[in-house]
Amino acid sequence: MVFALVTLNFWLPRAMPGDPIDGLLVNGPAGFSLGEAARSSLVSYYDLDGSLVAQYRHYLSRLAHGDLGRSIQTNAPVTTELRRRLPWTLLLTGSSVVLATALGMVAGIHSGWRRDKPVDRALLATMVTVWQFPPYLLGSMALFVFAVRLHWFPVAGAEAQFSSFGPVRRAVDIGAHLVLPLAVLTAGLTAISYLVMRAGMVNELGADYLLLGRAKGLRPRRLKYAYAARNALLPVVGLTAVELGSAVAANVFVERIFSYPGLGGLLFQSIGLRDYPTIQGVFLVLSLSVVTVNALAEVLYRRLDPRAAPA
Repeated sequence: MVFALVTLNFWLPRAMPGDPIDGLLVNGPAGFSLGEAARSSLVSYYDLDGSLVAQYRHYLSRLAHGDLGRSIQTNAPVTTELRRRLPWTLLLTGSSVVLATALGMVAGIHSGWRRDKPVDRALLATMVTVWQFPPYLLGSMALFVFAVRLHWFPVAGAEAQFSSFGPVRRAVDIGAHLVLPLAVLTAGLTAISYLVMRAGMVNELGADYLLLGRAKGLRPRRLKYAYAARNALLPVVGLTAVELGSAVAANVFVERIFSYPGLGGLLFQSIGLRDYPTIQGVFLVLSLSVVTVNALAEVLYRRLDPRAAPA
């Protein structure tokens, strides 16, 4: 799977229409142009003059040595830009997955346990409605209402620029910038966790062990959390890994809308500029992260449910 991802990582950017050198000229100073000799030098410098097969071999060779190349737009090492932006993406995406999983589990447990009651119908209608909103629409609405109109949160960025705050004040400032993108990214993921957890709880309601527990006089709270919720939890473990993939996809739009300086915004910008090395670097980091989390989730699932282990 990793080899397939590495291969797609090379071929997909080159399947896009357009040329990286043309993108460099379009985004350069007004009236700037290149002669044939200078253009040929740039093409050779960024290894764009060989056949695709030759470029692919060079790409694999550099990757084996940990070299992701240099950005065509900035001429800086791609690894330098990734190190600068990765912490922001980890903060946003990691927080959203953890928060969405926790909120979705709690809401799903409570809703499924009280199936067809008013609280269940209200939660179900709310979550399904939120699930239907694409992240770019929800993000635009949140930005306009809470940042532009009400001025409750900053409009863009991850922290205030040109300000020398102490550690506590800086943490508060980063948190204020994080609220809106985190809320938008968490909303859809929470709905998915909720629906899966609620379905699991509903399937457990008529289980024999719950009937036996009621006959023995166990408290409803213990039956709800220690028994029904515990057995309904298994699908959520696998879902958490899937949510990371969904968060990575939605993260590109969210970071773009809020001008958040993470990998998603960098990927969006690099696609528009046809910056092959940067696209490859970002896609590689994001895809390998998803594969790693899915592998860990599979191992954890087998530990929690021995029936899933191979015979």
